[in-house]
Amino acid sequence: MDILTWLLVGLIAGVLASYAIGGIGYGILGDIVVGMLGAVIGSWLFGVLHITNPIRGLPGTIAVAFIGSLVLLLIVRAIRRPRRVL
Repeated sequence: MDILTWLLVGLIAGVLASYAIGGIGYGILGDIVVGMLGAVIGSWLFGVLHITNPIRGLPGTIAVAFIGSLVLLLIVRAIRRPRRVL
């Protein structure tokens, strides 16, 4: 994939995952990073679980990146300490 496709997939997957988790997003760059890391995590996870992607092409890539982004954001949310309200 070329860099523009990576950025587009990362942005779409990051924004969708941020909203699905209940957040408001991390900004354009943050959502792109979340989505790109999610693509790596999602492809690794699908490989480990021997799951084949039923959707071909760009929509399938976005779906895998979205699932990986959800996993990433759930892990970050579980690790991060809750904020204390003063």
